[in-house]
Amino acid sequence: MAIGGRAGEVFTEINVTPLTDVFLVLLVIMILIAPLVNTTVLKVEPPSAGGSPTPPSKGPKIDVTVTAQGQILLNNNPVNPPDTAGVANAIKIEQGKAGQTDLPLNLQSDGDALQKYVVAVMDAAAGCGIKQLRVLPLRK
Repeated sequence: MAIGGRAGEVFTEINVTPLTDVFLVLLVIMILIAPLVNTTVLKVEPPSAGGSPTPPSKGPKIDVTVTAQGQILLNNNPVNPPDTAGVANAIKIEQGKAGQTDLPLNLQSDGDALQKYVVAVMDAAAGCGIKQLRVLPLRK
């Protein structure tokens, strides 16, 4: 049965109304979910201060501190920029001073530090060949 055409003519037009309905539903779903994606901030919870004391390491080591303000200190020197590349450059400088690549790294993190800074330090350490990493609570 051909509607609006001659007898025997095949109907070849696409009905766009259902297609438009599907796109509108998907658009509404995306509008509702999009604000929820970026509002989640993961916080780092370092080990409790009641744990075992840090075992003394013999030889050179790298001490990294991540503060709640987003500052990264490597052996008490600020790292600029506080991202993976900046930390990796600072670690490579320390490795060059020590003359070895596999230095132990002690990572101290404030309880209110954002996860992205702690992950940046861990990623830089892995990229620089660090195999010994300790995550410690920040001692004030």
